Amino acid sequence: MSIDLSLANLINTVFIGLGLGICSLSILHVGSGMHIRKEIKGYFQLFFTMINIYISMHLIRMLMEGHPETGYSITIRVVTFVEFLVSGFMIYLLTLLIIFIADPGKSGKIMHYVFLGLLAIHSLGLIVDQFTNFYYYFDEFNFYHRSRGYIYSNIMHIAMLAQNIFLLIKYRTKFDKRVASSLWLYLIGPLVAIAAQIVFKDVQFIILITVIAAAYLYFVIIRIQTDRYEKQQKEKERLDTELTMATRIQAETLPNIFPAFPERDDFNIYASMTPAKEVGGDFYDFFLLDDTHLGIVMADVSGKGVPAALFMMVSKILIQNIAMMGNKPAEVLKFVNNQLCTNNHENMFVTVWYGCLDLETGTLEAANAGHEYPILKNADGSFELIKDKHGIVIGAMEGAKYRPYELQMTPGSKLFIYTDGVPEATNASNELFGTERLVHALRMSENKAPKDIITHVDFIIKDFVKDAPQFDDLTMLCLEYTGPKHID
Repeated sequence: MSIDLSLANLINTVFIGLGLGICSLSILHVGSGMHIRKEIKGYFQLFFTMINIYISMHLIRMLMEGHPETGYSITIRVVTFVEFLVSGFMIYLLTLLIIFIADPGKSGKIMHYVFLGLLAIHSLGLIVDQFTNFYYYFDEFNFYHRSRGYIYSNIMHIAMLAQNIFLLIKYRTKFDKRVASSLWLYLIGPLVAIAAQIVFKDVQFIILITVIAAAYLYFVIIRIQTDRYEKQQKEKERLDTELTMATRIQAETLPNIFPAFPERDDFNIYASMTPAKEVGGDFYDFFLLDDTHLGIVMADVSGKGVPAALFMMVSKILIQNIAMMGNKPAEVLKFVNNQLCTNNHENMFVTVWYGCLDLETGTLEAANAGHEYPILKNADGSFELIKDKHGIVIGAMEGAKYRPYELQMTPGSKLFIYTDGVPEATNASNELFGTERLVHALRMSENKAPKDIITHVDFIIKDFVKDAPQFDDLTMLCLEYTGPKHID
């Protein structure tokens, strides 16, 4: 094959080589972009692939011109057909991008369908041209020539160019300045290149300017994506820092220093909470109402995360404040329920078990607002589930009433209360830990101190769950009543 080594062809070859290199590198860059959105990756991979095909077809046509052999004649016509066809898809893809950013509403859908129709007409016209030579033709030496109908082959390009300029002007406020500048380059650059080709007829400036404009458009959009990603990362780091602080603050609001009452020997208490997220909705509390009465709370707020933690803080403060005023457990739950029902637009609720233990008599008066059943071990027995009377959850319905009940504890009795995250802990086989396993785990360590009991149950749960993710907060409290004794 002999090649025309004219200056124009050498320049065109350099332009095509640069174009193929830039587009190929851009495709590789798109594929390696870890933080680039999937739809942007797909769009630009297709966009640069189309440009590569367009440039390659032009190169093949340039190399085959001047060879009259039959094989060359068929090939050059196929190559030129693909080149013209792909050029239509290239500008159609650009139009889709501009319509997407401008977002003109219903008119955008109409524009899309109109130009999809024009693209179909453009493709059909190229097929018809193979038999009529209306757009272009090749002479006996396979040199390319434009026909009288060549201008009609550019109707779609001209219509889309006009529409894109209209969208850029009308919806300019929706376009980032960098994106707008790259789009203007892509739209106006080829017109400048065509004007240059009037002077330098055989030099394909339009190939180089198309590739440069496409690459500039891509890197502008990727730069914007990168800026957004970095901004999101900084925001994530800020939120992580705040969540860490919130976790620490929440942990500090719960009694977490043990032994909690080292000066007393009439009871022993221990509790733990492991949130499923940075902050959780479970909480426990215990406090001395006076020298002879101990208040005990176990609660679980609906939902997880920051909203549940905020609701938990409000609930905890209300329960303790109302209890410290000397109200009975059922009265405490009733008052707190009415307070939380006020302006509860998010419809959040909390399950609560609250008990008041008389440290002199061992009588435990309690009330349950939709919470898990307590588990009690008498001094001469084993842990047993106490199916107490449930009331409605706190925050669900104003005016709800709660039934009090009593449990009798004797020296050596132990009380275990918990949230639903304990029996509902799930392993990889989607099997629940369950209340039966919980009671069994408690009986295995029933002669131990409260801290050792909770440590043992926690170990059993983790061994059951293994590597399965934790979906709910795990909160447990164990109280041992040792009997009325003097206070140091």
